[in-house]
Order: sequence, then structure tokens, then C-alpha cells
Amino acid sequence: MSAAPCGPLTGRVAVVTGAARGVGAALAQELSRRGALVALIGHEPRELARQTGALPGPGAWWEADVTDDSAMERTAAAVRERLGPASVVVANAGLAEGGPFAESSPATWRRVVEVNLVGSAVTARVFLPDLLATRGYHLQIASLASIGAAPLMSAYCASKAGAESFAHAFQAETAPHGIAVGIAYLNWTDTDMIRDLDRHAVLRELRGHMPRAARRVYTAADVAARLADAAERRSRAVYVPRWLRAAQVARAALPAVVTRVSRRELPRLADRTPFEATGLLGAGGSGDPAGRDR
Repeated sequence: MSAAPCGPLTGRVAVVTGAARGVGAALAQELSRRGALVALIGHEPRELARQTGALPGPGAWWEADVTDDSAMERTAAAVRERLGPASVVVANAGLAEGGPFAESSPATWRRVVEVNLVGSAVTARVFLPDLLATRGYHLQIASLASIGAAPLMSAYCASKAGAESFAHAFQAETAPHGIAVGIAYLNWTDTDMIRDLDRHAVLRELRGHMPRAARRVYTAADVAARLADAAERRSRAVYVPRWLRAAQVARAALPAVVTRVSRRELPRLADRTPFEATGLLGAGGSGDPAGRDR
């Protein structure tokens, strides 16, 4: 019989959005292993129930759209009533699409921005009373795309850069109240969102033209362990992989470099394999209300 976990998260309430799949589901499991009471929020009731049932400790799930202020207010109140005030909130819910901006669906483009940016702000807003009460920790899931924008991923890059900027502002505002805010910069992670990327020329070529080290795909479990470490340490930034920190130093030069390479490579690649809009990616994208509607 294994000993009960005893650490900074033991007995604390941790909220994870986008918890039905991928990094969110893996993080919910990892936080639970470290003794947290986990609230899973997402769109897919069957997957949320399955993930909650597999938790090693107590937890519960709620179906909610992170862009719906009223639904998220009700969810935050329900989490508070059932589990207690949140000490850790992870704004993880996210969508992605690929393809030329000119050919993208305006509705799909807007949905990516709404979930990744507006949904993150809504999550922070509804759980802010809990974080004030617990002097808690808010972790915003960002991306390498927050640091260096890529062609053919305009909605994702814009939304993740916006989420990063929001987190910096939120960090400055809440620091006097004892709240810690962190930003997680992630690269390719083995989730439903990218698992079938080779089916889409836009993503296959995007990844193929990155430096060799930047093409590596990390497991969701490994990423979740690093994110849980950040929650325990109340880290202001976490980079997975660690070398992404170096991209911060080079970020001022990245737009010019990306533009130079794109000017040369995009016409050649488009001649060989015409780029097409992917729509919302992965099973999570299909499970999103906008994905189901289409």
C-alpha cells in the first residue's frame, strides 16, 4: 500500500480547463497523484467522466465552454461548493487550426482566438475570488507560438501571444494580493491536436522546416510533470523543453528570420503541395461546439 502524498498540493483544490484530453487530462492525473483535489472542466462529458474516474484521488468534472461567462461563473461556484476554493487554476483549454489566412474560415479563426485568449481571461476572472482567498497560483498555458509567430498558423499564434500578454498583465495586477501567475511555454506535445499533423501539408511542412531540436515531440505525461512542478513551486515561467528559454533572448530577431525563410520556401512548397485550411485540429477540435456544428 503506497503512502498518501504529502507535498505543497496536498489537500489543495486545482482546476484544469481543457481537461478531457491531452495535456489537460495528463495534468489532472499528475496533480491528483500529488494530492490535489482536481476539478476537470471541458466539453466532452464522456471523456471528462472517464478521466475523473481514473484519478488516483478525489475529483469532479464539469462541462462548460470557457468562453461562456455565465456558464463559467456557475462552474466556479459549483467547484467552490463541492471541493472548496481553488488554490491552483490552469488555463489550458485551447484550439488550433492551420492554413493560409486568406482561405481560413472567419468563424473558425475567431473561435481559436476566443477559446485560447478570451477563454483564458474568463477562466482567470471567475476563479479570481478563490485565488485571492487562497493566495493561489494561476498557470497560463502558452506556446512557442507566443514567442515566434509562424506562417499558416495566424489564429493560433495571435491567440497564444495574446494569452501570454494577458498573463503578464494579470501577474502584475495580482502580485500585490499574494497571487502568483505563471506562463508555460510548450513545444510539440503528443496530443490529439498534433498526432495526425502529417495528414496536413501545412503542419507537416511547418514542423519539417524547424530546427532539428524543435521538431521533437514530447509526451503529455512528461509535460504534465513539468507543469505540476511549476504549480508546486509557483513558478513565473516554465519551458518545455528547457531550451525554449533561449528563444526569449532571440525573439526580437525571429520575425525577420521567419519572413526571410517564408519568402523563399512558401512558394516552392505551395507549388508542390497546395496548402489548405485544416479546420479545428484533433478530436478536441471535433468535440468543440464549433467543430460539432460543422
